[in-house]
Amino acid sequence: MKIITYNVNGYRSALSKGLLDWVQEANPDVLCLQEIKAGTAPLDVAGLAALGYQAYLHPAVKPGYSGVATFTKIPPQHVEYGCGTDCYDQEGRVLRLDFADCSVLNVYMPSGTSSPERQAFKVEWLHFFRRYVQQLKGSAPALVIGGDFNCCQTDIDLHNPKANQKSPGFTPEERAWFADFLADGFTDSFRHHHGAAPGHYSWWTYRAGARARNVGWRLDHLVVDKALEPRIHAAGLLPDVVHSDHCPAFVELV
Repeated sequence: MKIITYNVNGYRSALSKGLLDWVQEANPDVLCLQEIKAGTAPLDVAGLAALGYQAYLHPAVKPGYSGVATFTKIPPQHVEYGCGTDCYDQEGRVLRLDFADCSVLNVYMPSGTSSPERQAFKVEWLHFFRRYVQQLKGSAPALVIGGDFNCCQTDIDLHNPKANQKSPGFTPEERAWFADFLADGFTDSFRHHHGAAPGHYSWWTYRAGARARNVGWRLDHLVVDKALEPRIHAAGLLPDVVHSDHCPAFVELV
């Protein structure tokens, strides 16, 4: 099973930049998209349907904001829209598809960059999400969690850690949360495959040619239940794929 996660920063925008051609070439079994920005008109999924994908969309209530979508070539056994908490479900944060031997949880975490209030909202979300996932571990198949976490784990996950010690996405509280979250029984598939290699990022600001200079952050992750760790065949980032200010991350399970 090849799973790709990708914050497309607007589904329609990504389509206009050749998303379908890339999906056909990459050929994931499951494609998790974040920040689909659905708007008020239905999203056109016909192109992905023609490639053999079933579409499951969980947009935000607010037009042009947030939202997640999962496309799969493998029919799911169960689909769960949202996490059962209105303040998060209205923002289209979580979408779960259960398959025979694993469950793919597509998540778009708040960024916290727009205001102190949104950072506080993000911190509340992080603690909620950890509890929510702990509950899922007792009922759903082994979890693969893919998405834009809007968090880095350690200094090697961003270009300039010293200057960002208190920046949303790298605060001490967020780093501690990420360590605790993994300690609950998850493996960061990228680090499992690439060790402590620096300079690998999945998001770059549009300002000052950051992407060309590789001044970025690794915000997009695929973490897997420890039970699935022996099945990780490959994992990585695809920084040359450019439909967004993010790039895709992938994991292949055998």
